[in-house]
Amino acid sequence: MERINIKAQHPILDIQNHMVFANNGNVVLCYEVGLPEIYSLSERDFETLHDIWFQAFKSLPVGTVIQKQDTYQRKSYDAKPLPKDSFLQKATYLYFHGREHLVHRSLLFFTLPLDRNLNATKYVNPFRKMDKGLHRKVDAQVAEFITAVTDAVTFLNNGQGLEVRPLAPEKIMDISDAHFNGFNEGFDTDLLWGKGAIQIGDHYFDAMAINNETCFGETVQSSKPNERFSSDGFNFHMGFLDGLGLEFGENHMVNHILYLDDKHKWRRILDKKIEELGKSSNFGSQNRVVLRKIERILDQINSDDASRIIRGHLNIVFWHPETGHLKRIASKVKAQFKELDMVPYHPNGQERLHYFLNTHFCHATHFSNEDLYVTDLKHALCLYINNTNYRSDAQGVIFNDRQYNVPVVKDVWDEDKKRIKARNFAIFAPTGEGKSFLANNILRQYFEQNVRLVLIDLGGSYAKFAKLYPNEYVILRYEEGKNLGINPFYIVDESDLTPERLEDLSIFLLELLAENKVTKSKEVAIKKVLLFYYRSVRSGHSLTSLYHFVDAHKDTLVTEVQVAEADFNVYGFLHILSEYVDGGLYSALFTVGNDQAHKLEDKRLIVFELDEVRDNKEILSVMLKLIKSAIQRTIWQNRSERGIILFDEFAKQLKFPNVLESVEFYYQAIRKQNGAIGIILQSINQLPENTTAASILENTQVIYSLRNEKGYGDLKRRLNLSDHDLDQLNSIRNNLTGDGKYTEFFIKIGRESNIFRLEVPPEVYAAYLTDGRENQAIIQNYERTNDMELAIKIFLDQKEKA
Repeated sequence: MERINIKAQHPILDIQNHMVFANNGNVVLCYEVGLPEIYSLSERDFETLHDIWFQAFKSLPVGTVIQKQDTYQRKSYDAKPLPKDSFLQKATYLYFHGREHLVHRSLLFFTLPLDRNLNATKYVNPFRKMDKGLHRKVDAQVAEFITAVTDAVTFLNNGQGLEVRPLAPEKIMDISDAHFNGFNEGFDTDLLWGKGAIQIGDHYFDAMAINNETCFGETVQSSKPNERFSSDGFNFHMGFLDGLGLEFGENHMVNHILYLDDKHKWRRILDKKIEELGKSSNFGSQNRVVLRKIERILDQINSDDASRIIRGHLNIVFWHPETGHLKRIASKVKAQFKELDMVPYHPNGQERLHYFLNTHFCHATHFSNEDLYVTDLKHALCLYINNTNYRSDAQGVIFNDRQYNVPVVKDVWDEDKKRIKARNFAIFAPTGEGKSFLANNILRQYFEQNVRLVLIDLGGSYAKFAKLYPNEYVILRYEEGKNLGINPFYIVDESDLTPERLEDLSIFLLELLAENKVTKSKEVAIKKVLLFYYRSVRSGHSLTSLYHFVDAHKDTLVTEVQVAEADFNVYGFLHILSEYVDGGLYSALFTVGNDQAHKLEDKRLIVFELDEVRDNKEILSVMLKLIKSAIQRTIWQNRSERGIILFDEFAKQLKFPNVLESVEFYYQAIRKQNGAIGIILQSINQLPENTTAASILENTQVIYSLRNEKGYGDLKRRLNLSDHDLDQLNSIRNNLTGDGKYTEFFIKIGRESNIFRLEVPPEVYAAYLTDGRENQAIIQNYERTNDMELAIKIFLDQKEKA
């Protein structure tokens, strides 16, 4: 075995910012590429990205070498960035910490070669030493090169979904060292090779390459259908080479090196080659195949003025600690190329070493014509990988990616409004698909980020999660014949009676009176009556007290407050409100008891359970008005505080116009607050197709949808989703058996969309359960212990022992 000590003959001579002066005379500009998330791109998106790369590269100087290097490494998930303060946060941290997944890094190198002719001999010593002062002699060339590359990078950054960032010197050194250290971590080592094998530390290396025209099949394209997610009626697209990217699942590197050549020079060379092959095509089928390929290349050059001839080299370098597994990886690589109708070349011996050493960015100019295919730039760029891992935002809600179910943080609040202007959200899914489970996951995390929650629930879905935070929640439940404990008219002292408070109370009364046409005059009249009432009655304020006050002054009130009878109908007021006081049909709703509204200010999680009134539109409407009053008095007092109001299980009630209008009020009012509204529906068709519902949807810019066997056509139509959004929805698959159960769901944040998964640890699963035998067992444990965390632990212990 021969040994190469890289430290003794390091390929980098000097680094200035992101520019490397290599030991062989090459000058390399180094960048990292931010790509769109895997599964987020449509067929058209792949075409657009292909065109962006082409437009950026087509005008670079003759002799430029471009290397795109995509490295994929199996790593253990580091859960350190995840919060771990609460019971459920700790459970999540421990559950995912150390999970193996594939991590992708995409790098882009532009090389100004020492030899602009790019005619390397078959084997070049990649570690030959050059004069240290060489780079000072080529300053003018380097300056022109930097300008050209900077223009190309600027174009890429102005395109769709790409972010090309200069690499810092320390990162360049890390990348170089990792390459020659064989991606071993925790120790430095040498490269050993002999008898065809490359060994670096614990890893053995092999390679496959596309290195001549005969490797290609009939066609290449920017994308192709993803067989895993496509089915009858729709095609879910993936990049042409994506099967060798994140989908491949092994430690590997995809290196694509392009030599930008002189188009006219190569037209002459190809003409000569066609002439030679034409004479020998009768001597073998291989010659005829090569002849047809070269003729096609020449036709493209001649017919397309924008074409750019290149020589290219694509290789896959892969590694593993076991040589037996390395052979299985080689078989997988061949199988992937076979699916693409491509035949790779498998180098051995010195050739394999040659390929490995020259995939280092300083050595990419060392491939000879025997290692390169000739084609047009557009053709070669079809082999670019244009997507990467799911990306986590700096803050947000934890979901899971679609490949390894590792946590991914998505900022669905968007404080800086980079993606959305309104952070209101909607969750759509039929019964049994996990709407409340998903809502629990989102809301619980918001709550732990100090967002105040008001949940208006008709299904009892949040009591268990709330009880994990015993000092911070209150559940207000409607029971027939009892009030909610909300007195809209309660004030501590006169300072509470602000103009905003008077405005809220006047709206509350006008809604209760069901005024069809509310004029400014009527609003002013109500406010005058309220002011007169509060100045006259110094304590015990309530609807009943107000009613008796107006009744006592019914003959003189209009004169005393100086309003027109048309603006304040005293007898109409008393007639309608009689239903809500003194034994009237709905008087229990306003019975004066312990007013809880002024105590809500101390609670960050407020649940209104209205299951008992789900079918009574009159009571439900009044309850919503009372809840609105409580929210205005508490939640919206501090506009700097984030808050969410959720309407769950509102399908039936939304057909009642007054309820829908009540919900719309929140959407209007939330614009002035640092908050969001959420609605949960089984189907978008449960929202009537009218202007009120249209206004709600227009102000909803975060969409969640779980699986729906009936399809997503109406969702697409009413939310103006794209064709790719629909393809993503159709691709949703759940796994609810065995270990690692998960559900998939669609998220659209502004214009960005993708499919995410929800896999949770057993503790979180138990906390989110909303029905069934297991849920009942946890509730019984809680009733016995009065401690929800302990109740869940007991349940899980019993389940493990069973």
